[in-house]
Amino acid sequence: MKRRVAVTGIGLVSALGIGTQQNWEALLEGECGIGLITRFDTDQFSVRIAGEVKGFDPLNWIPKKDVKKMDPFIQYAVAASQFAVESASLKITSELAPRFGVHIGSGIGGFSTIEREHTALLTGGPRKISPFFIPSSIVNLAAGQISIRFGAKGPNTATCTACSSGSHAIGDSFRIIARGEADIMLCGGSEAAITPMSVGGFSSMRALSAQNEKPEEASRPFDKNRDGFVIGEGAGILILEEMEMAKKRGTTIFAEIVGYGMSGDAFHITQPSEDGEGACQVMTNALKDANIQAEQVDYINAHGTSTPFNDRNETKAIKRTFGKHAYHLLVSSTKSMTGHLLGAAGGLEGGISVLALHHQTIPPTINYRYPDPDCDLDYVPNQARKQNINYVLSNSFGFGGTNATLLFRRYEE
Repeated sequence: MKRRVAVTGIGLVSALGIGTQQNWEALLEGECGIGLITRFDTDQFSVRIAGEVKGFDPLNWIPKKDVKKMDPFIQYAVAASQFAVESASLKITSELAPRFGVHIGSGIGGFSTIEREHTALLTGGPRKISPFFIPSSIVNLAAGQISIRFGAKGPNTATCTACSSGSHAIGDSFRIIARGEADIMLCGGSEAAITPMSVGGFSSMRALSAQNEKPEEASRPFDKNRDGFVIGEGAGILILEEMEMAKKRGTTIFAEIVGYGMSGDAFHITQPSEDGEGACQVMTNALKDANIQAEQVDYINAHGTSTPFNDRNETKAIKRTFGKHAYHLLVSSTKSMTGHLLGAAGGLEGGISVLALHHQTIPPTINYRYPDPDCDLDYVPNQARKQNINYVLSNSFGFGGTNATLLFRRYEE
């Protein structure tokens, strides 16, 4: 029998705020963190909007001498991890350290550092490249820096599976604890890819919304007039803990993670499978892992990117997975408020899913005004909803057809 796993800590950083409570309050108010890009001159860009983290000072969490060693995606991960550890009332002792692991995902890693150092190479030659370039930019250094910071000597790993990265990191950590290889895992995702190359690259694919005149209305998942996703940034970190240890510590148990599914579309480098097969399979796998029936799920925090393909196909997959029960489910996409955090999306949305269970409240899909006949479920439009819920799914789908689903259960003594 696999060991039970509790969620005892949550740390969130996004365009909605710095800190878990600030994010949660903004979500319930239906606020939007999307605005005009301020990081670089966008005059030559067709897309000029993003979900930037505002007012973030890394010195609040990181010593000055270490800031230059960390790309912003690492800085966000460190801050979110601090929030998570504090919310879990966790103290890392020498006895606990070998059983405490870190698993952080990122879809891109240190994009801004890569761009800056490439410019240094072209303008000044190889001697101008910073000695901190590599450790500041590679994907696994978020986990590495956090492991060093907290003295975590258990599993230390990273995953890079595009927009499924954060969910894969949480799901893999769940299994690590369930198998008995660690007792506590700090896990999730982080991303900081609002850069000229990133925005230009996604724009050239025509993947991004170009509604520059009204940025706060650009991300509109499941709405008939959606025209692409809005890139966001930030981090979402959970503390997962073996259930009996959490009970013994007397800490708050926000929820229990009970299921995890993975699948591949084997269809296209960027588009989801047209019949929703991969998304259906990953949700079915999570249900089987938890040994529950589809009818027991109450809410889905959807991948819901606001792209024409994803939202239609995810809706199709939900109906294929849940049958008639699909029309009794609550489904919402919080990307309407945060933007799409790419590799950090699953971490952020995993945390939001746990908060929804803990507070028995569903965050809305904002900007939902014009129903799409192909998207005909209850998307909790525009206003949060109080609701008794016991099981929540969180979906993440990535380029290359990589899919992950997390399944959380309400915790009661």
